Amino acid sequence: MENKNLNHFVVDDHPMNTDAYINLIQSTNPDFTFTFNKATDCFTSYKTLVQAKNTNTPIDIALIDINIPEYREEKLMSGTDIAFLIRNWFPECIIIMLTMHTEPLLLFDTYKKINPEGFISKNDIDFEMFPEIYTKIVNSENYISPSILNNLQKTIQDEFQWDEIDVQIVLLLHKGIPTKELPNFIAYSLSTIEKRKALLKEILLDKKGTDAALIEKCKTLQLI
Repeated sequence: MENKNLNHFVVDDHPMNTDAYINLIQSTNPDFTFTFNKATDCFTSYKTLVQAKNTNTPIDIALIDINIPEYREEKLMSGTDIAFLIRNWFPECIIIMLTMHTEPLLLFDTYKKINPEGFISKNDIDFEMFPEIYTKIVNSENYISPSILNNLQKTIQDEFQWDEIDVQIVLLLHKGIPTKELPNFIAYSLSTIEKRKALLKEILLDKKGTDAALIEKCKTLQLI
């Protein structure tokens, strides 16, 4: 990352965790200047974000725990909702989600809504690993903890019936084969292939997206 003055927003309902993240981040690069704002719930997170937005203060990196107390007045029920707000108000922000959760559908919902640059299971890391993972993420290397990656893959395969046909479609697109030519390689009609591709984009991208975006997402999730 070229910017050497990094403004962080750290959200966790356990202050000791927040302080630990801050101390570990400060140890990663002595040439950088780090600024930190902290919050422990959706209410204080919202107030901090509103102030940053109104004063045009950038948030470069956000570390957000999924499980934080809600703020019903603004319909903010979890860290995922706070991250969604950040994604819309500060689109250049690097978002790192942190969680103890293991429920596949909850994890997939967060991943699909936020598309975080980092998705870390607190069960998978320790104090020695965190600085290295953090450095990778801020240097444009997306990271998903092994247990979360396994859960995401399982959800896609079990809940959305990801199968070999989907793999073939994405692999052929990755090789530069135009969609209109895919029936020459797969024993399905063009309309069937287009419907499958559209469904894949809806599931994985949460919106209409390019074939390149679909391919990149599948690679990130190690589906191909």
